[in-house]
Amino acid sequence: MGTINRGKRILVTGGAGFIGCHICVRLLQEGAEVICLDNFFTGHKSNISGLINNISFDVMRHDVHLPIWCEVDEIYHLACPASPVQYQKHPVETVTTSVQGAINVLDLARRTGARVLLASTSEIYGNPMVHPQLESYNGNVSTIGERACYDEGKRCAETLFKAYERQYNIDIGIARIFNTYGPNLGGDDGRVVSNFIMQALNNEDITIYGDGSQTRSFCYVSDTVDGLIRLMNKKRFSDPVNIGNPSEFTVIELANLVVRLTNSSSKVRFMPLPADDPIRRKPDINLAREQLEWSPLVTLEEGLISTIQYFRSLTEK
Repeated sequence: MGTINRGKRILVTGGAGFIGCHICVRLLQEGAEVICLDNFFTGHKSNISGLINNISFDVMRHDVHLPIWCEVDEIYHLACPASPVQYQKHPVETVTTSVQGAINVLDLARRTGARVLLASTSEIYGNPMVHPQLESYNGNVSTIGERACYDEGKRCAETLFKAYERQYNIDIGIARIFNTYGPNLGGDDGRVVSNFIMQALNNEDITIYGDGSQTRSFCYVSDTVDGLIRLMNKKRFSDPVNIGNPSEFTVIELANLVVRLTNSSSKVRFMPLPADDPIRRKPDINLAREQLEWSPLVTLEEGLISTIQYFRSLTEK
């Protein structure tokens, strides 16, 4: 995998976002020329500040609602608000970014012949009736709930990707990403890992919604990036693929682990469960193992130690 991207010109939409900035770093390390496209609506310049002086790195300040004009070999399409705080605050922008953004990157791929990879999400499964979630499961999603702007937006983006493949023979990939965490995750974005770490570092109550028995599967960002790059390089493979860690933890287990690793005095406080919040979430990754020879390597404790160190460095500045 180390040299497969050497010499390629690669566009990363949402490249200043959490996962996007890690993809940019990895691709540059592998010898690619990288164009980071972002309108900085939810992405942060600080995430890419260390790359600005790299002669193989360019930044295009651009909104994916608008047509994109550049010459590229591959496109990683990540542009979309992904945190619950952001997409519930901006539901219209979220769903239109998912739909119009997909159309614009697909039109670019059609013009350039680039393979284009959609960063979809485990949220397309909704509150699943099947456990663990296989790619063949069609999901249990509310079309009008508070999370629908993100869930249904990504479902429509998947539909558009397959439609362009069928009608225009575009080379596409679809990755359904499960809870990813790690350095550069926003401290105020409403995701459970960042919430718990920030509360623990400040010795505040750890806020758990529901009784804490709901489960999540947490994938460290380096593992997610590796899965996405492997999928990108699986040419003419367009089946959706789960990219996530199949190790399942309850939310209360996560809270207790964060408190222990931060040596915090925080106590747990329970709050009502939000609407449409999934009760169980765990990927079946057999397809990724078979087709990509991929499975995550970083344990939750190892990943949390690194993530806590990152957040601690922010609070010490």
